[in-house]
Amino acid sequence: MAKKHLTHPRDSELEVIEHVSELRKHSELIQEIKATADKLAADGATRGDLKILSRALRELRYAFKVFTPYRRNRKVTVFGSARTAPESPEWQQAELFGKRIAEEGWMVVTGAGGGIMEAAHAGSGREMAMGLNILLPFEQQANPVIEGDDKLVNLKYFFTRKLLFVKEVHAVVSCPGGFGTQDEAFETLTLVQTGKRDLMPMVFLDRPGGTYWSGWLNYIKTELLEKGMISPSDMSLFKVTDDVEEAIDEVLGFYSVYNSMRFVRDRLVLRLHRDPSNELIERLNDEFQDVVESGRIEKAQPHKLEADDVHLKELPRLSFTFNRRAVGRLRMMVDVLNRELADN
Repeated sequence: MAKKHLTHPRDSELEVIEHVSELRKHSELIQEIKATADKLAADGATRGDLKILSRALRELRYAFKVFTPYRRNRKVTVFGSARTAPESPEWQQAELFGKRIAEEGWMVVTGAGGGIMEAAHAGSGREMAMGLNILLPFEQQANPVIEGDDKLVNLKYFFTRKLLFVKEVHAVVSCPGGFGTQDEAFETLTLVQTGKRDLMPMVFLDRPGGTYWSGWLNYIKTELLEKGMISPSDMSLFKVTDDVEEAIDEVLGFYSVYNSMRFVRDRLVLRLHRDPSNELIERLNDEFQDVVESGRIEKAQPHKLEADDVHLKELPRLSFTFNRRAVGRLRMMVDVLNRELADN
């Protein structure tokens, strides 16, 4: 049995990394959406363009409505092949992961289809399952675990579905799969690497003794890392394993001390569950000066622009001017905080 980590739910979606200059009222944002819609008429937008925008907006509105009651629940997206058979080791691995992570209080989000998706939901059970089903002309219908559930969303477009897979969760676990799985895995890596999505644990989970992700990792090292197409620190953004308990530890351990991040104007704020000592902060400034654009890593108080995260106001904070490039190094710094403060 893996070491059980204390997890702390948080409000709304994990903030996408972006420059925040002010808190805008909901009514102002809605008026902005309406103004954008009005401009479509002035632009002479085609019927096809309008249909895409209308359907995408309706899909996202409904999906946000479905996810809103569960925004404070930790959630993990599980990717993997819809063709995986129930008797396969990959299915059993995904089912075990779904069961174990649900035991830790996490909900399991999948594409709602068969194969790995059904396996993860079979493990988590209906109560802890959420589904994002894609409507295809030849497949797929929702799996029996999530079919008919209020936590199931049916989507026409892959791009709205992929947004929700990443936006609404706190971790991503990829099991073996085909083109779709590779696409989803690489896009998630890209979003985190480029700072378009907050840091989160990403695990590539294989069957026991499997070579699917170890072969993939070898390609990443020889064709991307050794040829300078990614940075060495980018390798810290994900973990490859064939052990479910190791995957569980990677997901839960990431949030053992770290809670969340948010930009407040030009400064990055890290919200933590434990207060770092002055000695540890000095160490961070020595070891991770390369992630700081100017100034130092310092303790901070909640900023007024964090008013919409009122439930997090009591958490200790670190703040600094992040250079927005060294995301891998930022992940390494979070790992140090988790490791040094987890048992304190």
